[in-house]
Amino acid sequence: MYKVLVTEHIAEAGIELLRNQPDVELTYDPELFRNFDKILEIIPEYDAIITRSGTPVNKELLERARKLKVVGRAGVGVDNIDLDEASRRGILVVNAPTGNTLAATEHTMGMMISAARLIPYAHKSLKEERRWDRKKFMGVELAGKTLGIIGFGRIGSRVGIRAKAFDMKVIAYDPYIKREKAEKLGVELVDDLDVLLRRSDIITVHTPLTDETRNMITKKEIEKMKDGVILLNIARGGIINERDLYEALVSGKVRAAAVDVFTKEPATDNILLDAPNIIVTPHIGANTFESQTNVAVIIANQVLAALRGDEVEFAVNAPYEDTAAAKVLKPFMELAEKLGLFAVQVACSRSKEIVLEYRGDLGEDLKPLTTAFLKGFLEKIVDIPVNLINAPFLAREKGISIVEVRRPEGINFKKLMRVTCKSDAGEFTIAGTVMDEKFPKIVEINGFLFDLTPEGKLLLIKNFDVPGVIGKLGSILGKYNVNIAGFQLGRIERGKEAKGVILVDNDVPPEAIGEIKDIPEILEVKQINL
Repeated sequence: MYKVLVTEHIAEAGIELLRNQPDVELTYDPELFRNFDKILEIIPEYDAIITRSGTPVNKELLERARKLKVVGRAGVGVDNIDLDEASRRGILVVNAPTGNTLAATEHTMGMMISAARLIPYAHKSLKEERRWDRKKFMGVELAGKTLGIIGFGRIGSRVGIRAKAFDMKVIAYDPYIKREKAEKLGVELVDDLDVLLRRSDIITVHTPLTDETRNMITKKEIEKMKDGVILLNIARGGIINERDLYEALVSGKVRAAAVDVFTKEPATDNILLDAPNIIVTPHIGANTFESQTNVAVIIANQVLAALRGDEVEFAVNAPYEDTAAAKVLKPFMELAEKLGLFAVQVACSRSKEIVLEYRGDLGEDLKPLTTAFLKGFLEKIVDIPVNLINAPFLAREKGISIVEVRRPEGINFKKLMRVTCKSDAGEFTIAGTVMDEKFPKIVEINGFLFDLTPEGKLLLIKNFDVPGVIGKLGSILGKYNVNIAGFQLGRIERGKEAKGVILVDNDVPPEAIGEIKDIPEILEVKQINL
């Protein structure tokens, strides 16, 4: 019999599901989170705990939870859970990230219409001020307008479907979505964010908050937009720079904005609250009865699966394994993860199929290596922690197809892992091995040989191997105070095409990247963070 403790309110459907399980003894006390001492007192009895955001599942609680096998978070965020401590103790943490998809989609559409027609302002004028001022609230129609969607995943794609029903033209920017998905929905996928910024009448963001997307929309991006653009953020606070949005609303560059999420919450003193023509809501995109029911059912099923040893789809952490086999495989898993992280930033994000070639004796089961590759590949493109448990599920959701190939030992390296992906831009390959059984190395990029430790920040350059190129690169990087930590050149024949890897100590500004691209001998440049 599994003992399950629920310390906060979740929808009745989830509670009933747990109550009806013959192998579950349920304790449901939705106010218990207010009495942390009581939770500490009783937690040693329980196999599972389900919380929302009010219960601190911290080190103190986990130390006392001697029988605990799984922590369930009824929602997406896991800020109240000590993931590292749970992992160290072999306790699985699961959440329910998909339960609010339709709620967030519909809230986006409601905010879009409200911003276009200034509905909340007209409501306040008539209801509270008793004014009949029709001319003041002249709006714009959605029909015929171009909607730009940044991030075309679960929510973004559903917003696109609904926008088309309003007779809008929909374009999307998402470097990690296959073109076929957009085409199937009648949406134009653009490869350059600037194109979307220039063409859109209304722009909505639906990306995760990552290092790549933080401050994705600043004053510089807003200046590229049409005068009178409407901006929406129902995704994550911090994607749109709040001060820059405020200034654009004050100046009139942005006609109206709708924001549900903020950099710091609660956002009762946020600068955007003083901006004109903005509609704000207190992070209620997921607040519907239906979505809360979905979350409760999902988390109940996830906890049950974890307790029974079944596959878990929404694991947030990966409990540590301290077996001898895991230690031997660890450096190759680190290599596989870095190859995935490298590949997705260079050329593989929209590949229909990715081939993972394993050479030499890498063990009977290749699944850990493939899963580690997927973990690295997905790390920058989803907004939940990726680990060895949930990576295959997330990859399946993204439509990523992996083919595993075994081959005998190589000529140069007995053990080797090679990644090959094909896209509209051509074929890309990267290969690596482990030196002295503990040091991961990248040894080949598109047929060019390297001896590269996969860590830190670097620039990948494709150029003609002629005198003066390195000097020009160094001058530009020096101009922008970017320190060069190392340089490697891979070439097949003197004077022909070559690959260069420049290791740098800090991020290279976009302006510097632009100047590098303007060097006549440079064919391509990519910035990569490992």
